[in-house]
Amino acid sequence: MSSLIDRRLNGRNKSAVNRERFLRRYKQQIRRAVRDLVQERSMKEMDAGGDISLPAKDISEPTLHHGAGGDREIVHPGNREFAKGDTIPRPNGQEGAGQGEPGEGESVDQFTFTLSRAEFLDLFFEDLELPHLVRTQLGEVNQTKWQRAGYTTTGSPSTLSVARTLRTSLSRRIALGAPAVQTELEAAQEKLDEARRAGAPADEIEELERTVADFRSRLARAPFLDEIDLRYRNRVAVPAPVARAVMFCLMDVSGSMSEFKKDLAKRFFTLLYLFLTRRYERLDVVFIRHTDNAEEVDEDTFFHDPKSGGTVVMSALELMREIIEDRYSPSTWNIYAAQASDGDSFGADAAKSARFLSEHLLPASRYFAYIEIPEPGESHKTSLWAEYERETAEHFVMRRIRERGEIFSVFHDLFRKEAA
Repeated sequence: MSSLIDRRLNGRNKSAVNRERFLRRYKQQIRRAVRDLVQERSMKEMDAGGDISLPAKDISEPTLHHGAGGDREIVHPGNREFAKGDTIPRPNGQEGAGQGEPGEGESVDQFTFTLSRAEFLDLFFEDLELPHLVRTQLGEVNQTKWQRAGYTTTGSPSTLSVARTLRTSLSRRIALGAPAVQTELEAAQEKLDEARRAGAPADEIEELERTVADFRSRLARAPFLDEIDLRYRNRVAVPAPVARAVMFCLMDVSGSMSEFKKDLAKRFFTLLYLFLTRRYERLDVVFIRHTDNAEEVDEDTFFHDPKSGGTVVMSALELMREIIEDRYSPSTWNIYAAQASDGDSFGADAAKSARFLSEHLLPASRYFAYIEIPEPGESHKTSLWAEYERETAEHFVMRRIRERGEIFSVFHDLFRKEAA
């Protein structure tokens, strides 16, 4: 029986064990509060911890107490608005931390709980994963797994193979003739016993005794279990296949993308970048932005550069294909892509982009997500959406985001864990 001792350092007036128990017990309420907190944050504060407020009614514990018992009828003088059986509503008090004008009646304070950065990200990305991820080859990460490799003559007592040891012992004794010697010994012992009972001459009994002693000496030289019989289970570390993946982030930064649309797109890609870097160690992220031409940029340029211009979606798709051919072979890499645009594409660009996507990118990709950010209140289909909608591949998905509150639900829908 093994015991675990928690030696983690606790902060002042804090208990790590109680904290984990609280997070586990009220996980659903905390996740809802985390989701609401993300919608209110700026992009710079997206991955930071913070204070969340939980309604007191959600964390109240049931208690056992003695009831009044029996039938009770109480008459309150001055009652002019209630009859028997009416439900009295809760007074309109300020439910929260006391913000705003105070109301009449009693209020219910909320419970404030502080999450660290690690706890915040773990709760936010707990049930998310990259779809269709496959371990393709031996990657650059030195990852190994233990594999059985037969038996060895040395090892720790815990790895001793009793069955193989006894089998080896039996083989050795058979090779040395121990079973035959044992049979001859038993036969010689029976003859000696019969000779003694029959009163045989002393010289004959002495000869039989010498024969029995010789057989016993031969058996002693072949013990039942010798050190050379010991066999231990052997395990060796072998390189393990790892999942190598790359995520292409394609963002439209053309003039038709207003600041509001770009903010929604950047918020989505910020969540995606945090999710990938938090959950996966061996994963590359390629940032591509495009106007009428596309370029590969670094993280800082992708999220903060104010570049703008015309709209040619085809340029971003062509650049993605060039990068795949140069650096990411589909045979050894899991290729993912997320494209964000307002869908405004002029002329034949939308049809060409949809055809290029279907013929060149989707066959090489594990998953491709298109996120369209239309004008608030806009419901008609854009030219790019209409062309992309004809694609029937199962690993190609399309979603719309019209306001900040929809980002989390769309993101969760795109990358939720697959059913077992």
